[in-house]
Amino acid sequence: MSEEIINRVAQSALVTLNLEELIHPGERVVYDIKDNLFQGLILREKDFRAFVKDHDWSQYEGKNVAIICSVDAIVPTWAYMLLATKLQNYANYYVFGNLEALEQALFLEAIAKIDMEEYRDAKVVVKGCGSAPVPAYAYVEIMRKLVPVASSVMYGEPCSTVPLYKKPRNA
Repeated sequence: MSEEIINRVAQSALVTLNLEELIHPGERVVYDIKDNLFQGLILREKDFRAFVKDHDWSQYEGKNVAIICSVDAIVPTWAYMLLATKLQNYANYYVFGNLEALEQALFLEAIAKIDMEEYRDAKVVVKGCGSAPVPAYAYVEIMRKLVPVASSVMYGEPCSTVPLYKKPRNA
């Protein structure tokens, strides 16, 4: 007597959200303004403007750029803004800050683009244990977006979840 095996996970109403799919594939690079400093201490406007004008910005095409100054120096805010004007035409994304700040900004932007109506009244499983690391702040941000719309939110895999949130019955 052979009984048919039924995949109840596949038949369930669970909707899986995989944050790993939000990882932007573009290369991450650091632009350190320290290389533009006079004697490693200050930024000379005339020299910096000449550099910005003549630099080959196309090398940042499609890349994600973290703009930093790794030394204790006097760098006016406008200098970072000037770099942004050039990166705007080439980089996929850029931020002032280190690579961690860049990664956070990329995740927050990707999460902001999700149409949360797709998850309205859904039982959502936020996938865990993937092959690429997803930082904790991305999971916290997705909860901030899911709780107002989802009927329930779980973490893990559809076959083994940790319940996190269930909409109250009177809501």
